[in-house]
Amino acid sequence: MSGQRLGHGLVLGKFYPFHSGHSHLIRSAQRASDRVTVQVLGASVESIPLDVRAAWIRESHPGTTVVAAMDDAPVDFDSESAWDEHMALIASLLDSPVDTVFSCDAYGGELARRLGARWVRIDEGRRINPVSGTAIRGDVAGHWHELAPAVRAWLTSRVVVLGAESTGSTTLAAALAAHLGTLWVPEYGREHSVTREGGLTAPWRSDEFDVIVDRQIDLERRALREVPVPVLVCDTDVLATALWHERYVGHPARRLFDAAAAHRPLLYVLTGDEIPFEQDGMRDGEHIRHDMQQRFRAVLAAQDVPWLEVRGDVPARVEAAASALAPLLAERLRFAVPLEARPLDEQRALQSDARTRSLG
Repeated sequence: MSGQRLGHGLVLGKFYPFHSGHSHLIRSAQRASDRVTVQVLGASVESIPLDVRAAWIRESHPGTTVVAAMDDAPVDFDSESAWDEHMALIASLLDSPVDTVFSCDAYGGELARRLGARWVRIDEGRRINPVSGTAIRGDVAGHWHELAPAVRAWLTSRVVVLGAESTGSTTLAAALAAHLGTLWVPEYGREHSVTREGGLTAPWRSDEFDVIVDRQIDLERRALREVPVPVLVCDTDVLATALWHERYVGHPARRLFDAAAAHRPLLYVLTGDEIPFEQDGMRDGEHIRHDMQQRFRAVLAAQDVPWLEVRGDVPARVEAAASALAPLLAERLRFAVPLEARPLDEQRALQSDARTRSLG
């Protein structure tokens, strides 16, 4: 690629998940082409939704045209019929002829030939970006630096620490985050309690809790893009805010419980109320702590996110929370085997199943 513009460039892949090697390929195509189309071709058996993968690329490479479709045809480069199936889908996603195909892998040459385009191979052998989707799926944390902020945010799980007043939830959130080597998100509601009109003594309005929820989720979303490992610790969340609405407004708000159900963490950690009560000038008092703790237990038991109550000193609480979290994180970061990594007979059976589901 000298200085000649290469017209309409095409990059395609599974992006399962999207990583720095993909970005290098797309940037190379963008530098050399008048315009670039990126096709995200996934399979029904894979566990990252296509629209999520497409959104990652649109955010990271806003100058490209990104299209996505399910491609359940067997990945068999020696099969003419398989090539025909793939090419029919690829052609259907193009809005104009392709001049240049950009790829790292050797299939790009045959793809370019079938499209009547030239082939530009980028980073043959992955010498510049020695990373692959297979490696990342096998060890997400070990390849965290290869992932864009949007990918990190999607892959990161939240663990929420909550509890009644003066049960050590903030202390545990900070300590658990330090133990896990990650960030923690403080409770926005405490800040709002100080800055709200009328301060701590004014009656609470129901709509204030919507503000608290929005600000809390915004703090989480920012932190999700900055975490150094795929877990984020949160000191409270929407569900806890819904319970504090009950306490201060006097009745439950269905909208807040619905919002909590739509914003589920991986794990809830309830801090025990066996420790001495400490008045910090913002708390209602020890007389309501037991009843609130009982309410937390009842609500957590009625929903389907895993939870546990931790007691004892801070190290004991951290150990209990971390032990409960470890298997959940391992399962969360387990990916379905991609189509091309399965035997051909299994690929054909899966394609048949996918067709049956689509018809019926």
